[in-house]
Amino acid sequence: MEEDESAPEVIEHPIGPELDLHTFRPGEIGSLLPEYFIECRKRGILQVRIIHGKGTGTLRTGVHQLLAKLPEVAQIIWPADETSGSWGATWVLLRPLPGYSKGKVQ
Repeated sequence: MEEDESAPEVIEHPIGPELDLHTFRPGEIGSLLPEYFIECRKRGILQVRIIHGKGTGTLRTGVHQLLAKLPEVAQIIWPADETSGSWGATWVLLRPLPGYSKGKVQ
């Protein structure tokens, strides 16, 4: 069976405690953030920094509106401190996954 050359290549990025949204449009964050948070929580990463930039504030506003609706978000800290991006970044504290401890199923 031949590979479908028209299918886009899937590129996996390592999951860490920081997500830079500079290359994303506001309409793309609706699924990106929840999926990212799931993967962080699976790995026991419960404090993440979302870099949305300063710009016009459109992306930041969209991020904050979405964060306020997500049940996995325990706390939003904005603006970040001066060493973490100031008002161009937001710290998010996540709730742990039920049954997970340090990235392992109990």
